[in-house]
Amino acid sequence: MRTRHSVEISVVIPTFNRAQTLGRALKSVLTQDEPADELIVVDDGSTDETAVLLAQEYPQVRVIRQENQGVSAARNTGIGAAAHPWLAFLDSDDEWLPSKLAVQRRALAEHPELRFCHADEIWIRNGKRVNPMKKHAKQGGWIYDQCLALCCISPSAVVMHRSIFEEVGLFDVSLPAAEDYDLWLRLCARYEVLFVSEKLLTRYGGHQDQLSQKYWGMDRFRVVALSKMLRSSQLPETQRCATVEMLSRKLRVLNNGARKRENCELASECRKMAAEFGISLA
Repeated sequence: MRTRHSVEISVVIPTFNRAQTLGRALKSVLTQDEPADELIVVDDGSTDETAVLLAQEYPQVRVIRQENQGVSAARNTGIGAAAHPWLAFLDSDDEWLPSKLAVQRRALAEHPELRFCHADEIWIRNGKRVNPMKKHAKQGGWIYDQCLALCCISPSAVVMHRSIFEEVGLFDVSLPAAEDYDLWLRLCARYEVLFVSEKLLTRYGGHQDQLSQKYWGMDRFRVVALSKMLRSSQLPETQRCATVEMLSRKLRVLNNGARKRENCELASECRKMAAEFGISLA
């Protein structure tokens, strides 16, 4: 039994044309050892059998439908509609283990000073379990510097207090990909992160509708996020220096690739951003 002081959680699942995996995700939420207090599916303009699946098999789930606007807009819609102070996200191609919410509730109760918690995960790629590389290792604490190279927090692993969004902003709808990387930078610059080392979810990869598969050159979007951090003026000097160094590395790689492929537009964007922050691309 949870007490009246327990962590009350609204779960937000954004989805677009994933009827084939959405049921798995929903079942993993509905069969939690310790249930969520609310479950919201934001259908971001699906044209497949998503609406039929939800109506026939999951009438108890709150569904919000909108025109297709992308995953950031869908998550933001769910955040705005959620009734509870804590939010958990689950991508519609991922799956929670049964103890996920119970373990994270307990961890947050033990650390009432913290407002953000993420957990470790199992990776499945093309139907086979794989071991993440060392660079993908999850961490807790003040991890801003660790977040610079790549996205080190999975949206499906998160439970966070909604007040954080009031301070750092929502998911950036202008980014077609790396929107989670962008948010975690803003968040980790201000907040200490609680990490649960237990594997509490399964992430499935290798399918073509993943954003990382859909868009080439993910660093195109990461440099935008890094530049936003530098323009925000919220970073102490040590973090600012680390951010400039990472932006330099990523811009050089992008610029070299753009020149090889004769992508004049991208090369020009790299030069402009480098000039803005005093970075040499040589």
